[in-house]
Amino acid sequence: MKQAIFLDRDGVLNEVLTSKVKFVNHPKDLYLLEGAADAVAELSKAGYEIYVVTNQGGVGLGFLKEKDLIKIHDHLMKLIKEHGGEIKEVCYCPHKPKAGCECRKPNPGMLIDLAQRHEIILTRSVMVGDHERDIEAGEKAGCKTVFIGEGETAADRKAPSLQAAVPAILELLNENG
Repeated sequence: MKQAIFLDRDGVLNEVLTSKVKFVNHPKDLYLLEGAADAVAELSKAGYEIYVVTNQGGVGLGFLKEKDLIKIHDHLMKLIKEHGGEIKEVCYCPHKPKAGCECRKPNPGMLIDLAQRHEIILTRSVMVGDHERDIEAGEKAGCKTVFIGEGETAADRKAPSLQAAVPAILELLNENG
């Protein structure tokens, strides 16, 4: 059994709703946030497995084909690898926002599924996200949590970017260790 780091995608790893891109519907729309790939590399080198858990309601709503989403995630993993990091798996919820599924954050379904399949101890792992739904999913799964952004949060720690959050993530993992 091992510890892991779960990362939300949009707003943590890549830009969304910015001057460059509104939504990521094609690999060419994926712009990594400054320092995000280096942060994943640093966390990978520290010996932790990293998973992406992302709500992708655009699939269920018909704005994005699942095969295109897979291409986007393959591109994301390639960009991260070019910087020395590794994403073990990208897990996504393709359902419509109000579908009531267990996998859509703030529900913890994706985290629980990954934990069962990869022998992860959720209570010794960390969920990182830029919305309270990410934090809530992490808490429901029993993870420590880190919020990326400004404003109020129920998370254990907060940072302005994934790169700035690396020390907090490692500290939370080590205090569980």
